[in-house]
Amino acid sequence: MTIHMKPASIDSPSPRLIDWTLFLLAPVFFSSNLIFGRGITGEMGPFTTAFIRWAGSALIMSPIVWHHRQQCLAFVRRHTLLWLVLGVLGMGICGGVVYWALTLTTASNATLIYTTSSLFIILFEWLFAGRRISFREISGMVIAFAGVAAIVLKGDLSAMLHMRFNLGDLAILVAAISFAFYSILLRRPGIRAMPPLPLFGLLALSGAIVLMPPALAEILAGGLLPDTARDFAMLGGIILFASLAAFYSFQHAVHVFGPGIAGMTLYLMPPMSILMAVIFLGEHFERYNAFGIVLVTSGLVLATAPQRKA
Repeated sequence: MTIHMKPASIDSPSPRLIDWTLFLLAPVFFSSNLIFGRGITGEMGPFTTAFIRWAGSALIMSPIVWHHRQQCLAFVRRHTLLWLVLGVLGMGICGGVVYWALTLTTASNATLIYTTSSLFIILFEWLFAGRRISFREISGMVIAFAGVAAIVLKGDLSAMLHMRFNLGDLAILVAAISFAFYSILLRRPGIRAMPPLPLFGLLALSGAIVLMPPALAEILAGGLLPDTARDFAMLGGIILFASLAAFYSFQHAVHVFGPGIAGMTLYLMPPMSILMAVIFLGEHFERYNAFGIVLVTSGLVLATAPQRKA
């Protein structure tokens, strides 16, 4: 599989305040999936949840897609396979498969494994696009990943010896690789030519289409459906924040900063998840949380700081 992608040019306009704001909000919105997802786990089938998530997102975005219908139809006709592949990678595997995997593995394992998506993004850019990896970027990634490990392992390195990996962990690793490919494909010229909002509406529709067969199979096999006001409230949160806001912010970051730097936002997910769990779920903030957050933030700044022009 050959990926043609042009790395961000050093002559590109400097990012604006809104660009950095969306860059930092992306992990906040992605992390909200943890808060809402906790209320869904065990209450609904994983693929049913993912289908409702993206079908609802597509429905909300439908007025925008309709307004740009000629451009959207032209895009789907010219890039039908790419459109469906993005739905499989970004919404199918990173949706239904992840929800299913979380029924088999722990949130700690999933967080640590999924964060490696940033590493795969840079690796794939190096393999397929000839991207050079600087020592500064590598150093920032190592520092940020150390912060993730400190959070996940609760400051106890010996805990790594007791971590057990299962089929759910393998599924999360597949999702991390899938998200890396999704991020890189967003830089294809045909994708970049589309306005962000109608593009997101098309991708949500693609996700709903590819998730429909497994969701129907799950329902026919006796899968659980939403049946309480709380279930629908959690689904609403997943659609509005973990889907619409999160993916739009991330796609904007990919467009402005490139997939390598945009992928670094994943390193902010563990500290963001912890802070949100403290605020909304009443969990305790520990010293290793603070240590991990400092490392993650430092590594992120080091890896994404713009280089000075000669």
